Amino acid sequence: MNRYRTLTTAILSLSLVLVAACRHEEAPNAPMEAKPVTGHIAPVERVSESRPIEVYGIVQPARQSFVSSRVMGPVVAVHVQAGDVVRKGQPLVSIEPQTIEGQVAQAKGALAQAKAALALAEKNFNRFKRLHESGAASDLELDMARMQYEQAQGAVEQAKGAVQTATSVADEAVVRAPFAARIVDRLVEVGDMAGPGRPLVRVESLEGRKIWLTVREADIRRIHEGQKLAVRFDTRPDLGTVTGTVDEVVAAADPATHTFTVKVGLEGTVVPSGIAGRAELPGDTVERLVVPASAVHRRGGLELVVVRAADGTARTLAVTTGRTLDGGRVEILSGLTGDEQVVVDLPGPVADGTPVEVAS
Repeated sequence: MNRYRTLTTAILSLSLVLVAACRHEEAPNAPMEAKPVTGHIAPVERVSESRPIEVYGIVQPARQSFVSSRVMGPVVAVHVQAGDVVRKGQPLVSIEPQTIEGQVAQAKGALAQAKAALALAEKNFNRFKRLHESGAASDLELDMARMQYEQAQGAVEQAKGAVQTATSVADEAVVRAPFAARIVDRLVEVGDMAGPGRPLVRVESLEGRKIWLTVREADIRRIHEGQKLAVRFDTRPDLGTVTGTVDEVVAAADPATHTFTVKVGLEGTVVPSGIAGRAELPGDTVERLVVPASAVHRRGGLELVVVRAADGTARTLAVTTGRTLDGGRVEILSGLTGDEQVVVDLPGPVADGTPVEVAS
């Protein structure tokens, strides 16, 4: 009996030693449980927005003119310089008037001759009318006298027109401003020969500016007359944002560039002509995915986001970001579906399967 107990005790002791040895060998290969991380959870937002389309153009004056004269003759005086401000009717250039004064004198002389011929023709017509009534003149003689009288009347009217034309041309011997304006450029000097159609001075109106925008044919449907646009000038930030109203949409496109010209009247601030500006047209509405900027980690050229799976563990996903938006948010172009919950405020990406505890 004692032998049996001794044998049993020995077998039991050997078994415990073997079990302990097995446990000792397995312990180093047992998986270690990952340490949980704590962070705030934020859902992926779906934002609908309209991305504006920028168009560019050049500021033009509301009115501009290349002032010329119908008078032929040498320039004897130029009364303005570039940059001067002039009122309507103010003299700009003087042309030697002798030649045109001679033409006026000739026209007035021709008018005097025509009036004298008319007086004689009228007397002759009345004389033949009386003779015809008494039977002393034939019908043919009366008709000839009437024709000469009517021709003399026409000659007088023609001479009056010639005098008016010569006088109006003579008035242009002094070239005047057609409207209140600023002198942009003087194109002649004293001694130059002026002639019909030759520009002498370039002027532009003091008030009223327009920006001529160049709009692609694909975007022309987004704009219409009367539409309000915000216009900015990069080289003149001091002007701020100027409100513009679409005055005209040129109906024909440029066949070379396939663009349309849109003329937008500028309100308020007087903008210098010739400077470049830009306006924004409303674009199509699109849906975008947005996450907090603190959820995006950049490592080795990659952009990574940690999301919390349904089982409460972390998954690290590679994404592509877009624009940075207001409120510390960033646009996600790819890598997320929009149904995820991202973990923010982590020091960096974590291994997949790491438990995520939600911070209070």
